[in-house]
Amino acid sequence: MTGLLQEIDALAAEGSFAGVVRVDRGNEVVVERAYGLADRRWEISNQPDTRFAIASGLKGMTALAVVSLVEDGTLELATTVRSLLGDDLPLIADDVTVEHLLAHRSGIGDYLDEDAGGAITDYVMPVPVHQLGIAEEYAAILDGYPAKFAPGGGFAYCNGGYVILAVLAERASGVSYHELVTERVCGPAGMRDTAFLRSDELPANTAVGFLAADGLRTNVLHLPVRGVGDGGIYTTGADVRALWKAFFGGRIVSPDWVREMTRPRSDSADGTQRYGLGFWLHESTDTVILEGYDAGVSFRSLHDPHAEVTATVISNWSDGAWPIARFLDERFGAT
Repeated sequence: MTGLLQEIDALAAEGSFAGVVRVDRGNEVVVERAYGLADRRWEISNQPDTRFAIASGLKGMTALAVVSLVEDGTLELATTVRSLLGDDLPLIADDVTVEHLLAHRSGIGDYLDEDAGGAITDYVMPVPVHQLGIAEEYAAILDGYPAKFAPGGGFAYCNGGYVILAVLAERASGVSYHELVTERVCGPAGMRDTAFLRSDELPANTAVGFLAADGLRTNVLHLPVRGVGDGGIYTTGADVRALWKAFFGGRIVSPDWVREMTRPRSDSADGTQRYGLGFWLHESTDTVILEGYDAGVSFRSLHDPHAEVTATVISNWSDGAWPIARFLDERFGAT
């Protein structure tokens, strides 16, 4: 363990890392270390229990909430988007299903297309960010994007698809998306420090997202004020570990659905990962991955269900997590 800590410490120093690193094996916490500042303005240090935004790490939790609705009969994988959207978002093909959205195989146009290029710190929201706090408010930015391909005809990572899943879940269940994730995912997992916080009123013990390795510019004008569907929840290293344990322990969805959600359906464009339903999968092993990247946020957590190893790195600046994340991938990702 000493050698592992020394290597992580060295990478943290070299890469101006700010955030938290946690490695668990079984019931043992192998590494739990915090670095840098949660708020540079007031020189408040990150702590192991500091809450961080995890950007697209939320997609796995959205998928779990949706699949829990499938499991109880509220939705089906074959439920069409049109059956719940009615006349809304008319450019979405009538035969796009919940399963297509979960697997990024819908082909719909994306309001936040990650293949379009540009810097992660660009101002990309087409409306003021304070207008994006609940699922139905996203209708203003999801419309008007032509399809890329026919449903099921390929794989294209789609942020908008996961916002639409949040809308569908609300309309089918009659419960708000935030409540669904809190009650159906965070509750069974015991994720007591995980919440949908507003970026313009962050409480104590929560990291502010900074755009670069230094400076005071934050991400408050870059992202929706409150996450919905595709990203934006705040959590801790310990709660991420709790999520993995609950997921693979069958406490959120049944073991049959765990297997279905982690069954490979597509390869990433570069062939380095595969994708199931809401979760990235290692290219050749059974390791399952959550990842998030946005202005002021970088996050990667991998879980090896056989070795019961979880390795998580979360940073509160845009590119802070990646050097340590690559190291953890090499150390724990391909067992």
